Amino acid sequence: MQLRFGIRTKLLLSILAILLVSYSTLLYSTMKTLNASLRTELDRNLATNLKFARSQYLGQAQIAKFSVMHSVVSQTVQQRLAERDGAWLTQRLKSWHTVLPFMDLLVVVDPQEKVLAALQGTVENAAIDAPAVVKQAIASKRAVISTEIFSGEFMCRAGVEGYCDRPESEALVATVAVPVIGSDGGVLGCVLTGDILNHHPTLPSQLQEVSGNAVEVTLTQRGLRVASSLPERARESYTLSPKVLDVLERGEVYRGRTDIGSKSYETIIDPLLNSRGEFVGSLSVAISTETVINSRRENLQNILASAFLGIICSFGLAFFASRHLTGPLRQLAASARRIEEGDLDQRVVGHQRDEVGMLASSFNNMAESLKERDGIINRKTSDLQELNEQLERMVEQRTSALSVEMGRLEAVLTSLAEGVVVTDRDNRVVLFNPAAQQLFELVPHRVIGQSIERLCEMTGFCNVLDPVSEKKPWEAQRGGKKEITVKGKRLHVNTATLGDETGEFAGMVMSIRDVTKEEQVDRMKTEFISTVSHELKTPLTSIKGSLQLLLTRSKWLTDTERQLLTVCFRNTQRLIRLISEILDISGIESGGMIFNFKPVCIGELAVYAVEEIKSYAMGRDITIVNTVGEHLPMVFGDSDRLIQVMTNLLSNAVKFSPEGKVVMVTAEQEGNYVVISVADRGRVIQWSDRDKLFKKFQQIECSERGKIGGTGLGLAICKEIVERHHGRIFYTAAKEYGNTFSFTVPIIGETDAKG
Repeated sequence: MQLRFGIRTKLLLSILAILLVSYSTLLYSTMKTLNASLRTELDRNLATNLKFARSQYLGQAQIAKFSVMHSVVSQTVQQRLAERDGAWLTQRLKSWHTVLPFMDLLVVVDPQEKVLAALQGTVENAAIDAPAVVKQAIASKRAVISTEIFSGEFMCRAGVEGYCDRPESEALVATVAVPVIGSDGGVLGCVLTGDILNHHPTLPSQLQEVSGNAVEVTLTQRGLRVASSLPERARESYTLSPKVLDVLERGEVYRGRTDIGSKSYETIIDPLLNSRGEFVGSLSVAISTETVINSRRENLQNILASAFLGIICSFGLAFFASRHLTGPLRQLAASARRIEEGDLDQRVVGHQRDEVGMLASSFNNMAESLKERDGIINRKTSDLQELNEQLERMVEQRTSALSVEMGRLEAVLTSLAEGVVVTDRDNRVVLFNPAAQQLFELVPHRVIGQSIERLCEMTGFCNVLDPVSEKKPWEAQRGGKKEITVKGKRLHVNTATLGDETGEFAGMVMSIRDVTKEEQVDRMKTEFISTVSHELKTPLTSIKGSLQLLLTRSKWLTDTERQLLTVCFRNTQRLIRLISEILDISGIESGGMIFNFKPVCIGELAVYAVEEIKSYAMGRDITIVNTVGEHLPMVFGDSDRLIQVMTNLLSNAVKFSPEGKVVMVTAEQEGNYVVISVADRGRVIQWSDRDKLFKKFQQIECSERGKIGGTGLGLAICKEIVERHHGRIFYTAAKEYGNTFSFTVPIIGETDAKG
């Protein structure tokens, strides 16, 4: 059975849930903040006490260092040390001990590490194994303070009482080694003084006064406690664990909780290293955690008590608030149920000037609107029925019109001379017109519904069908054109994709045209023109030579005869030039034109081209300005063909420029290409004529001079030559007067140079 709660219960439960989450979050954040505060205070106390303990530990060593350093600079001490006066040095050590009573070890050592004097008596010339701190002080010629562990044997030889009968024992000593430097800078000896920490199990009283019984400052020798700040009665046995020793032996400070006897302590332990950097002991500060735990427990009890009282009070407030707020809402719910049953005259009485009153007013307005809309809906329903009948009639009319259009489209596809194949989104054939049937020699019922792969197997025209079978759905809105040869037939295949209303791939349309006979006719035409041109060029060359010979050597000709011969010679040259252009375009189309590619200088080619056209330009009073410099990089091309391109462009510029104008030849480097441009000042070519520029047998009429003679092959030949050089040729018009023809030639590269 599913429980159903009223709005009052839901509101009460929601308020209680919010209060519970709020108090839980507050309790969690308060405890977390309290713990963090206690942790911070504890860490600060540990750091402060450790700093003070370290200063007390090193304070006496610093006093001894400065006292001894002040004494050893005396000339008397240096002289007695140089004379190896052991008795005097012993008395001197005793006087120093009077000033430094806390120093238990006082020894004077010569540079050969022999004891000259000791505090407890003269042990002159006693050879000892000098500690590393002495050797370091003598070698560095400066005072060294360190904590050392000396063997009982060394302590005995140094004259310290109580160690001769315990040679296997060790002592932890706060050591000061002060070298004695002579006036000449040489080392006369070394004074070794030290505070034997094992003799003082109780640390200085200042630590007890500052720290109290809650804080213990401990000094250990290789993990075993040798001194503490607590009174002897309050101490318990204490040895560092292997885990702590492992951290200290690496020279790192240990922080963490440890148990000392029956008490738990937060501890910070600082390693003590000797002069060689070896671990010899530690200085630690431990603070009892009992006070922290008690304070935390007391705070938690106070917080929980406050939270409990707050929840009880909040529950009472939530109960009364939910009861007051849900009364008008229940009335609204009852009125809504009656409206649902069809009573649109139901209204709610509400006098509150708050959100509930606004809700009651809006409810009444809604009921009034529903009543009005119910009447409007009833009136509109009849209108919709009438419109539905009209729509059905329009659908019938459009369906009939669509059938007519489909019939027309089918008639067009049937009458097309090109084969048409249409596929769906799965590349299955859905249309196969009669021209395609004749081309593939198949009847429609064997093809419709078959996949493109199956059609390929049936016909053997796989090369034709590959453009369709290779198309993928994501290549929608893309088409292509392809020329292929299948079974001796030359076919032009055009493909286009179909898309649905969402732009997704919906199929392919492929049109196939057999151009075998057209290409045969075009090839026959080209061969005929080439043959005729070759046959005409030979006699024309002979005629040109004969006319040239007559003009140059016949002095007896009259002016009229010479004029007629000149006209014949000029027309012969024109015919030879036209035939050469026809032969060039024929050779390019047939692939018979040979190119000799090599590195060439574009500046030299420009000079040759200008010289070749110079006489023609002078005849029309046109100046050619060549600004192509020698600084341009070498290009890779056929020099003769490139000169032919520039000469043709210059000839056209001179031909179509008004007399007295200037033709400019320029070149510049753009990336990996050199761009050569020929600019004239003639009338701008019309938009309608620009499509003819680079096509064969196309000429442009000039409004000032009418139609100018020529074959219309010059720019077509230039285009073919430039494209064989992997460049491009293009036209640019000026704003008012002038035309610019430009072409690009690639700069020679490393692979070209090696080739």
